Amino acid sequence: TSREGSLPLSFAQQRLWFIDQLEPASPLYNIPVALQIEGPLDAEMLALALGEVEHRHEALRTVFAVRDGVPVQVIRPAAPFPLPRIDLAGLPASRREALALRLAGEEADRPFDLARGPLMRGLLLRLADEDHIALLTMHHIVSDGWSIGILIHEVASLYAAFSEGRPSPLAEL
Repeated sequence: TSREGSLPLSFAQQRLWFIDQLEPASPLYNIPVALQIEGPLDAEMLALALGEVEHRHEALRTVFAVRDGVPVQVIRPAAPFPLPRIDLAGLPASRREALALRLAGEEADRPFDLARGPLMRGLLLRLADEDHIALLTMHHIVSDGWSIGILIHEVASLYAAFSEGRPSPLAEL
């Protein structure tokens, strides 16, 4: 099957798409991940690593449009991964922790638009010079809980390589 143009949905994707049509803007199928990163962090390299993971896995670049009344998958071209940053380092510790928790909850509850995407997003919270929380959220229509481990492993491998000026160490899919 050609990967160009519109592709049919799997049965699982059809189910999730239909549920989204019944309850649009529901965060019920969001998959949030919060990663505490201790030590030096180059936010640009992290965004580059996330972008490479999105490039490698076309499911993470897929949106779900309707063509002639039928839902279809549309794989978007690779693009830089936006990684907004919020600096909380100047706040008192108790306020910083409370705000970080609130922001993580808000991010996890923010709905996706399946037709427009993207269906994976990130937010980086800076708590201190060497203390960050990376928030990643994906819609279950393009990911599942089992895939989170793969995503984290690939981002860590790519981040390490890119930070040292090396190419991706990951084998082609």
